Parts: sequence; C-alpha cells; structure tokens
Amino acid sequence: MKTADLDFTYPEELIATSPHKVSRVMLVGPGRADPEETTISQLVGRFRPEDILVINETKVIKARIICESGLEILFIKNLEGNLWEVLCPARKWSKQGEVLPDGAKVSLIKTGLPQVVEVGKAIGPDYFEKFGDMPLPPYIQQKRGERASREADEQDYQTAWAREMGSLAAPTASLHFKAHDIDKLRARGVEVVPLTLHVGLGTFLPIHSENLDEHKMHSEWVSIPQSTLDKIQAARESGGRVWALGTTVMRALESYGAGLFLSTPSGVEGATSIFIKPGFDFKIVDVLMTNFHQPQSTLLALVGAFGGLEKVLSCYQWAIAREFRLFSYGDLTVWIRHKSQ
Repeated sequence: MKTADLDFTYPEELIATSPHKVSRVMLVGPGRADPEETTISQLVGRFRPEDILVINETKVIKARIICESGLEILFIKNLEGNLWEVLCPARKWSKQGEVLPDGAKVSLIKTGLPQVVEVGKAIGPDYFEKFGDMPLPPYIQQKRGERASREADEQDYQTAWAREMGSLAAPTASLHFKAHDIDKLRARGVEVVPLTLHVGLGTFLPIHSENLDEHKMHSEWVSIPQSTLDKIQAARESGGRVWALGTTVMRALESYGAGLFLSTPSGVEGATSIFIKPGFDFKIVDVLMTNFHQPQSTLLALVGAFGGLEKVLSCYQWAIAREFRLFSYGDLTVWIRHKSQ
C-alpha cells in the first residue's frame, strides 16, 4: 500500500488552535451511506448498559524545551546518565552547543531520527515542569504563529483523568469528555475502565517512506490492569460493545489482542510497536472515538483500517464540506463496526 493512498486536502483555516467548549461529533455507523452529526451529550445516550468504555490515564510531560538560541528540543527518553533521546532540528544546532533556559549546556551526540544529546546536568520531571512547554503539535504552533505554548494549554492539552506521567502528546479524543460525561455513562450502567499508553514516537512520528509497509513504528509503553481485562471480557460475553476512547486505547487493546504483552500479577504490560493499517484483523474494539487525523499519518492508517479507508476519506470530505474543526484541538469522529447501534 502506498503512503499517498492516505492523502486528502483540507483548508488550513479548519485547523483548530484551541478547543471549543462544545465539540461537534461526526458519527459513522455500519450500513449508513453518509455520516451524521451529533453531540457529546447525544453520544452518551448511544451507549448501552452492557457496553464498556476504555480510557487512557496517561499524563503529558512538558518535555519541550526552548533553548536560549530559540532552538526547540523535545526530550523523549533518558537513556543513561545525562544522555537523552530527543527530537530537534539538528541542522540548526549551534557548533558551540546549545544552552537550556537555566544555563545548562547540551551537546549533540548522535544525529538521525531521533537524535541523542548529552545534558551538562541531571534533569527530570521537576526540571520539565519548571522550564518546559506543553509539546503541542507543530501545526498548531504554525497556525497560531507562536512557538511557545499558552498558559491555557496546560489544562486544555491534558485530559480530565490524567494520572500517569509519561506522554509526549495528549490522547486528544479524551479532551472532548469531562468528568460529568463519565458520571453520566456510569449512571447508565456503563463500565468505564482505564489503561495507560504513554504517547511517543509511535503515535506522532510522520511517515517518510513511499511504501506504507516500509515505515518503522517506534515502541510505546502500555499497562492494562487485570480488572480492565476482566470487565472487557465480561462485557463481550454479555453482548456489550467495547468503546475505545482514542487511537492510543485502540493500539493498547489490539496489541493485547495480538498477544504482545507479558502477564503480571496485576494485569499485562510491555512495549508495543504495532502498526495498525488497512488489512488489520481487529479482535477487541467495536467502536472507535477519535479526532480527525492528518494526511499520510499512521493514525489515519489506523482509522482507515477500522472504518475502511475509502469510507474514511469520503467521510472526511463530508466533514470538511461542513467545516468541522480538524486535528488535536478539533472535533470528534465516532466509527461503529458493531452491527447493532
């Protein structure tokens, strides 16, 4: 399959640079010729008591640091000592090295994608909290004409149930739902259960190969409690549907379904580099809720695998014609595969 098969065009003005208080929802069900527009409140009413909603409890790290020169470094993973795996525009790296906001020096050790740098001091969560920016997608920065994140992003780009620190991007489908929405679902008898997938390069790194099969997916860490697995199994046995809130939840659950994780006394955990693309055999998820995704991205490949690529691209054009807001701060899409809605 060609990466170009994942292409579509859209007006730049539809890129959302901040969340709306009321999200629009494009719902696509089986057997329907066209999508329908609904609301989050109405969507909650689509759940049945025997259904189950799975959410991602990961929390975004303010891991993007702007150096004194203006060069931006996204710190991905501490390798050993003061060595870090990062993403940065290495071609713009100063020959004298870069300097962090507190004066610490950074040396470029290895180029490539990602890069490796050495920091002149130990840094960690407290450092990022003090000096870091929320790692918003570059297209939001470009559309805003602002390099630094805004103060509002610290709340807007974090889910209502973020608990486990570790993500380099938000699981953005979750941004549409608040605690009271979850309360309404539980009041309907719907089980709402957590897992954790820390968003990393596997989710947001662009596809650079012409052939989709040649793209290398980077791994992301997943932990699924045994209680979540037990409740998913119970829901399936009772005829309930498994709703995945976001592509990260989809990746975690379908990685489990593919037998990629090790069992622990408290559930399963491990790293996944699964690439969900057209032709994938889904074993667990019945309904996917997710944002609109960029052209030629692994996330669009995932949605295309679940909803049917031709159908997905057609529905995207339907939404664009109706001026739905796009991407991380944009509107929500819902893809239902289960026969009964």
